[in-house]
Amino acid sequence: MGIVLNQSLKNTVITYIGFAIGAVNTLYMYVHFLGDTYYGLVAFILSTANIMMPLMAFGVHNTVVKYFNEYKTEDEKSTFLTFVLFLPFLLIIPFSLIGYFSYHQIAEWLSVKNSIVYDYVWQIPIIGLCMGYFEIFYAWVKVHMQSVLGNFIKEVFIRILVTISLLSVYYNWITPKEFVYSLMIIYLVSMIIMKIYAFKVRFPSFKFRFPFNYKAIITYSLFIILTGGIANLFLEIDKLMLNSYVDIENIAYYSVAIFIATVIAVPSRAMHQITYPITAKLMSENKHDELNDLYKKSSITLQIVGGLIFLGILVNINQLYLLLPKQYSGGVFVVFTIGLSKYFDLILGNNNAIIFNSKYYKMVLFLGVLLVTTAVLLNMIFIPLYGLNGTAFATMIAITIYSLAKLLFVVKRMNLFPFTQKTIIAFGVLIACFLLFYFWEFSFHPIVNMALKSILVTIIYMSLSYKLKLSLDVNQVIVSVFKKIKKKFY
Repeated sequence: MGIVLNQSLKNTVITYIGFAIGAVNTLYMYVHFLGDTYYGLVAFILSTANIMMPLMAFGVHNTVVKYFNEYKTEDEKSTFLTFVLFLPFLLIIPFSLIGYFSYHQIAEWLSVKNSIVYDYVWQIPIIGLCMGYFEIFYAWVKVHMQSVLGNFIKEVFIRILVTISLLSVYYNWITPKEFVYSLMIIYLVSMIIMKIYAFKVRFPSFKFRFPFNYKAIITYSLFIILTGGIANLFLEIDKLMLNSYVDIENIAYYSVAIFIATVIAVPSRAMHQITYPITAKLMSENKHDELNDLYKKSSITLQIVGGLIFLGILVNINQLYLLLPKQYSGGVFVVFTIGLSKYFDLILGNNNAIIFNSKYYKMVLFLGVLLVTTAVLLNMIFIPLYGLNGTAFATMIAITIYSLAKLLFVVKRMNLFPFTQKTIIAFGVLIACFLLFYFWEFSFHPIVNMALKSILVTIIYMSLSYKLKLSLDVNQVIVSVFKKIKKKFY
């Protein structure tokens, strides 16, 4: 796992830098500079654009990763890349026509509860298009094992531009309304930079003809549109449905809680950038034992790293919410419930990559339909009853069912299993540290309290993980860090 560990570490560092910037934006700048109404509006626009992204990309971002290694000659690779680069226009053109001639009806439907949404609906497909082609160009470089810069643009660069725009609102250089428009420019610029880098890694030699397996490519891409659309729909369905049931300010409160809980999934996102193409390669070469080894290593490594983040959030959550306006405090339950479901999904390792690159990939569509249907029904039941807590509870149940179904499918159909005895021990370490630190509060300022707790939790949790040898990859990193520190100071 040398290249996996190397690029995963770089991606993890980059992603957490991005999340640190995002934390400042989400927990302070959006809240205090933009205001609850426009913050809720931004969250709704970006969530809906994310739902549209797989449609705008025609599923090509996954198709590139799955099929690229099947082509042996440079001519075949060029033909394939040219084909997938223009394939999304099969949906972009008709969607554009539908949006143009039916804008009024679509905008009215989305703005029934919150009228402010009406004037901004047209931005959603534009941002979705930029997101889609960004992912295509990102996949272009990932298959060449160059995932770091793309991850930097996605996780850090975009957030820096958002920070600049929010500061512009604070200094009255632009209005909150103009900030919403600036989001389109930010995503357009990011897409263009990703395109330039992708073409630098491999400049396209355009071959305007069909690849020999074009039918399989189109079939798989259509499948990814459905499954990717379902996956993104599930991730964003809570905000979309909240817009129909509650005032738009509540989406801002919910978004803050979701952001906090989503930090848990960062190690998975970072590792996924490099394990996905490696998983595809191992499966294409039928290396079952190596794949099973990667599955177990990715699971325990993500459990250790993600568990530390989850633990840090839980033991500090009450102090963190003391720093936010009072109306945001209802999000504590959301953080606990969504965080727990994210943790369970995290310990499945590269489960998604295995399913998507197997001959059973179509099963994801069935599971996805089950997931979204469950989520929609549960949200319709719980949002009117419990508001934000209701949608969090609905989301937790749906994610847990979905994750469990994927795990059982891989175990039964593919004879792969991610867990070992160390999985149980690692969970025990997490519970012990939680019980030790959650009820223990210092009498200092919340920021000082969080810093002290985080340091103590990290030392104890990582020491136990190291002594128990739960993850060889994590231990290797710890040893490497201490060697560098020792070399620097001695």
